[in-house]
Amino acid sequence: MHTFTVLFLAALALTTTLKMWLGLRHIRHVAAAREAVPAEFAAEITAEAHRTAADYSNAKTRLSLLSIVFEAVVVLVLTFGGVLQVLDGLSSAWFEPGVARGVTLIIMLGALMAVIEMPFDIYRTFVIEQRFGFNKMTPRMFILDGIKHALLGAALGVPLVAAILWVMAGMGPAWWLYAWLVWMAFNLMVLAIFPTWIAPLFNKFAPLEDLALKSRIEGLLERCGFKVGGLMVMDGSKRSSHGNAYFTGFGKTKRIVFFDTLLERLSPQEVEAVLAHELGHFKHRHVIKRMVWTFAVSLAFLWLLAQLMTQTWFYTALGVSTSSTAMALLLFFIVVPQFTFLLSPLSSYYSRKHEFEADHYATEQAAADDLVTALVKLYKDNAATLTPDPLHSLFYDSHPPATARIARLKAVG
Repeated sequence: MHTFTVLFLAALALTTTLKMWLGLRHIRHVAAAREAVPAEFAAEITAEAHRTAADYSNAKTRLSLLSIVFEAVVVLVLTFGGVLQVLDGLSSAWFEPGVARGVTLIIMLGALMAVIEMPFDIYRTFVIEQRFGFNKMTPRMFILDGIKHALLGAALGVPLVAAILWVMAGMGPAWWLYAWLVWMAFNLMVLAIFPTWIAPLFNKFAPLEDLALKSRIEGLLERCGFKVGGLMVMDGSKRSSHGNAYFTGFGKTKRIVFFDTLLERLSPQEVEAVLAHELGHFKHRHVIKRMVWTFAVSLAFLWLLAQLMTQTWFYTALGVSTSSTAMALLLFFIVVPQFTFLLSPLSSYYSRKHEFEADHYATEQAAADDLVTALVKLYKDNAATLTPDPLHSLFYDSHPPATARIARLKAVG
């Protein structure tokens, strides 16, 4: 057995075991705290709402445990089980070596994975979300969304994959640098067209009509020196009762989008506080920092792929006899997550640090008490658990635990 085979299997076993252990820890921790509302939330969150949040969190975690085991099995079947080799045989029977064959191989694997993951999506939407009163999707809407995602993925993904494979095959030893430039250009293009071309495929957007709220928001934007191309309301309620708000686009396409469910639940002062938090991300350049970090990591990974794809053992050690640019790309995306999961706490810490900074900025532009009441409402309405397992949270949560976040805000308020 090749050394890399042993390393890969060990990494897969370690990652899978760690994910399972963290999930089981989280379930036990949340269940143990199910009956006791944290003291700092006792006045706002009822015991029933707290129990519902605990049950919702654990239902999602149990499904994730099943998916973790399933994903590990899929990885083994794709590699040592020979499925990738079979797909490569099919693509080679249809096309001569080149970009078309590589694109076909990647499309077939993508379609296969979509089919494999569909039962989890259906269960998550029509069982878990339905049970806890969040789902508004109908089977027809679910199917139409799936078709739209597939067509959009083909329209954007196929040209990208073809361009990357062409660069890998034709630009010499430094292909990884040119592929990185293509990848960056693609991401920036998607950011630019998302608000006006992509998002409207799935939701309806209308200008914010509440004049009092609009005036309040415009005052906040002016104080913060922030310009946007529009204040929009999205019909998020047609799919889910979860509430949210987000920024999208850049330059002239920059928009602030509110879920209609969010506006229904929060007072104007609370909406202003939530928006001030989002503005904090831009004030501290968090979006740009994350983009720079993402592009830097992708550059490093592309360089690593360039070193591995020339090594015969990289293919044979993973149960594949065909060495091609497309196969190298697929194997790399299968292998890397097994070795990088242990770094998840670093990414989570970085994200949580940004959330605290945005909260602090919000308290300078709006009342801290308004942000506190807004967050408590969102925790309650979204059935977010107030008592996550600390270690599980360390690996998975991009936002600070509710207790830590509220405590900081109350100290300011």
